[in-house]
Amino acid sequence: MERFIIHLNVADFAVAVERVLDVRLKHRPVIIAPEGAVRATVYDMSEEAYQTGIRKGMALGKAVRLCADARILPPHPDRYERAMHALIKQALPYSPRIEPGKRDGHLFVDVTGTRRLFGAPVDIAWLLRKYVQKDLNLDPIWAVAPNKLLAKVATRLVKPMGEYIVEPGTEETFLAPLPVRLIPGIEREDLIKLQAFNLTRVSQVAALGPEHLTVPFGSRAHFIYETVRGIDRSPVSPVGKKPPQVIIDHIFDNDTNEMIVLSRALYSMIETAGRRLRRQRLASGRTSIVLDYSDGVRHIRYVRTRPASANDFTLFQSAQDALKRIWTRRVRIRHIRLIFDKLVFPPAQRGLFPAEFREMERRTDLMAAIDNVRSRFGHKAVQMGRVLAA
Repeated sequence: MERFIIHLNVADFAVAVERVLDVRLKHRPVIIAPEGAVRATVYDMSEEAYQTGIRKGMALGKAVRLCADARILPPHPDRYERAMHALIKQALPYSPRIEPGKRDGHLFVDVTGTRRLFGAPVDIAWLLRKYVQKDLNLDPIWAVAPNKLLAKVATRLVKPMGEYIVEPGTEETFLAPLPVRLIPGIEREDLIKLQAFNLTRVSQVAALGPEHLTVPFGSRAHFIYETVRGIDRSPVSPVGKKPPQVIIDHIFDNDTNEMIVLSRALYSMIETAGRRLRRQRLASGRTSIVLDYSDGVRHIRYVRTRPASANDFTLFQSAQDALKRIWTRRVRIRHIRLIFDKLVFPPAQRGLFPAEFREMERRTDLMAAIDNVRSRFGHKAVQMGRVLAA
């Protein structure tokens, strides 16, 4: 059965919600940022502000210099969450498979097999936009495509307003002329390697076979080969389903507070989690650590992983940071748990400095080489010294 995925995207969602509440903000540059914070950064901005060079995550001081007449508003996450719930409510009559973003105005709706009930997928997308405009005063972009990957790329092309239909069978033709950086799942390390070969368009990368891609990309070659051809088998999660997580537990044979023992267990857990993430083509944006002490006390701490990663070395650094912050008692530890969540496609944003590029590229190449050896000869073919018992 052919799949039909609708992607709704309310561009500049936070600004759009604020404009519903205050019509005076329309057609003028708006920046959403915590103005009183010492190191305030841009949470969201209007299209008018975007055109002046303002981007999400930019320091507020720099943003104000770029657009001095912008109206600055504090973020209201509760408002955006309520607006997302209202958006989901509009889509619920058409499908139980609705996968929203987190307060960002993005919504995937799987309408496969609903033609007899509601008509063609394009008609459903048009009705959804009409009712969202009428009931919520929001104007979403929409696209219909055979999978989530293509639907998301299509809405990127028509932003800030418009519609796009990707017909089944036209996947490669649709993607061919586009810049590789527009394709979700292509990491910034991938972009650096492609740039080194002067490959900037999807058609150029799609001309390469798996055997060619394996040389620079190792274990990621198959993923890149399928992605540039518009192949994406990932399902749309049912509405209300909890966000995916990777959870790893370790119970010590003997309660311990020795750093070397904790470090050894921690890295073994990281290796297991990293394998799972890479198989699912996901990256973790947050690492949480749970310590259970011998006396029954439990401590929990998390750290952000920026950019999101599925690389063992990067995840281990995040886990070590969390362990240093949480481990404040001299009581022995009985059980340790790692939780990886905020799972996303590996980010494509490039770093700021050449040294950072080289370090990330080195880690990616090393991880790909280790995965290749282990896939051929077993996991124990390559072992880190820190996981070996003394």
